[in-house]
Amino acid sequence: MPDVAAMRSRLEHTFHLTPGPILDTRNARAPEAERAAAGLWRRDASTWSADADVQKKILNRLGWLSSPQLMADSLDRLLAFAASIKQAGFTDVVLLGMGGSSLAPEVLRGILGVTPGWPRLRMLDSTDPAAVRAAGTPPDSTLYLLSSKSGTTIEPNSLAAHFRSTLERAGIRRWADHFVAITDEGTELATRARSEGFRDVFINPSDIGGRYSAMSFFGLVPAALMGQDVAGLIGWALAMLSAPQSAVDLGLAIGSAAGCGRDKLTLVLPDALEPFGLWVEQLIAESTGKHGTGVVPIVGETLAAAAAYGRDRFFVRLRMHGSDADAMRDTDTRDLEAAGLPLAEIELPEPSALGAEFVRWEIATAVAGALLHINPFDEPNVQQAKDATRTLLDTYKSQGHLPVPSADRTIGGGVTLTLSSAARQALGAHEPEALLTLLREGDYFALLAYVGPDAELATEFGALRQAVRDRTGAATMFAYGPRYLHSTGQLHKGGPNTGVFVLISATPRTDLAIPGEPFSFGTLELAQALGDFASLDATGRRALHVHLPAPDRRLVREVADALLEPRARRET
Repeated sequence: MPDVAAMRSRLEHTFHLTPGPILDTRNARAPEAERAAAGLWRRDASTWSADADVQKKILNRLGWLSSPQLMADSLDRLLAFAASIKQAGFTDVVLLGMGGSSLAPEVLRGILGVTPGWPRLRMLDSTDPAAVRAAGTPPDSTLYLLSSKSGTTIEPNSLAAHFRSTLERAGIRRWADHFVAITDEGTELATRARSEGFRDVFINPSDIGGRYSAMSFFGLVPAALMGQDVAGLIGWALAMLSAPQSAVDLGLAIGSAAGCGRDKLTLVLPDALEPFGLWVEQLIAESTGKHGTGVVPIVGETLAAAAAYGRDRFFVRLRMHGSDADAMRDTDTRDLEAAGLPLAEIELPEPSALGAEFVRWEIATAVAGALLHINPFDEPNVQQAKDATRTLLDTYKSQGHLPVPSADRTIGGGVTLTLSSAARQALGAHEPEALLTLLREGDYFALLAYVGPDAELATEFGALRQAVRDRTGAATMFAYGPRYLHSTGQLHKGGPNTGVFVLISATPRTDLAIPGEPFSFGTLELAQALGDFASLDATGRRALHVHLPAPDRRLVREVADALLEPRARRET
């Protein structure tokens, strides 16, 4: 193990806050944050709730505090396992997962990369047929990581069935030698992996929630397979746990800002750290977005001049120590400071200090949750969308089709537009394309896309998102489904009712069967989109479901033009 004390020293002075308008609130609430931190170290569940039943559940979600030490104790096993996979000739690893437990490996791959000579990692957390096909690698040299805390999540299990069939069609008789499970003890997946003879099974402590699992087997088994510095990641995590004041200060700033109405936590990231935003987004949104409150994480927005932002923003900038590219952004963030906008700045001493950053944000989220008077360790609305999807699939099984609500309007190319009840009521006699006129000060816009990995579509989505931000001044979110159902989806339904949502689905050009199921991947994806929209509708959200007859960039542009035109008409 590396020198944790030296790492702890290097973490000093890596956090700086320019509080601006949140200064008084931040100072007034500092004692409350310190009490919350003390309760966290004691594992005192009353820090977040006075309800005895809720406290029991919280106590079963604090294992992440011990996880870095557990991983340090498991380091030899992790390294030996990874070496054996490399020696066996595996060239590719496909991670089959969903939600926060899968995003940490994607962050590690995106920032730290794969060491030359080690297997390439691809994370698959989509049910889109094109995405499943795009994850195809030579089956004889591919290892599949089936990663699921509950072991019953429909997406990874459907993907596992597909890739098992792929192995069998390729003539690989011992298909289970190509599968490794990461799950909790006692799950159906743990039982099945052992009975079917998976190559290995990693049992994670059951008291670690998925979004807090970066520094556990869920994050570090993939890291080891990529040949990354696992010992360094663990050492940095232990260093942050041993000197957590900056993490507490970050949590205090987040909670204080939200208390002042600045609940749009906007991350400013250099290209090299851009993937980290995905992980922070799911952690903050799923942990704080419930019971009508919450912090809305904004990642991936192009930084604008300070005058473009409303009074609902709190900025956090991350940079890598010694990076010239990061230094070029100093002028932009100084503009934010000069305008009096609250800004926190965090510096990573080196790339493997991501281990410390995972822990910093976990502690900060727990402290912010206490300040917001919510339980940051549950996700009460996530199951809602799952149940809606299951009901739709049951209907499909019995009737042979999904029950699709009647559209409010059909525009050129056969694109259908369907409004939620709240949006229909708010728009009155106006057409669905006028949805963006519902955005008011303090609202946010969320673009939610159930499509595959298509660069042209992504460009159109990005253009629409930026146009909405530039024209309305609203904070904007973008997410792919069904990934976000297990993360930011909690905020969308359980957080403050300040979101205006455009959900886009598309009929796939070529569908793909799911072995053992009467429905295909395309049907599953549409059921998830419909179930999510039904959940948004049931929680009174202003939402529009756009369904495209094909995942075509021209259709997306047509939709964007239709949505932006009413706003432009009103302003001229």
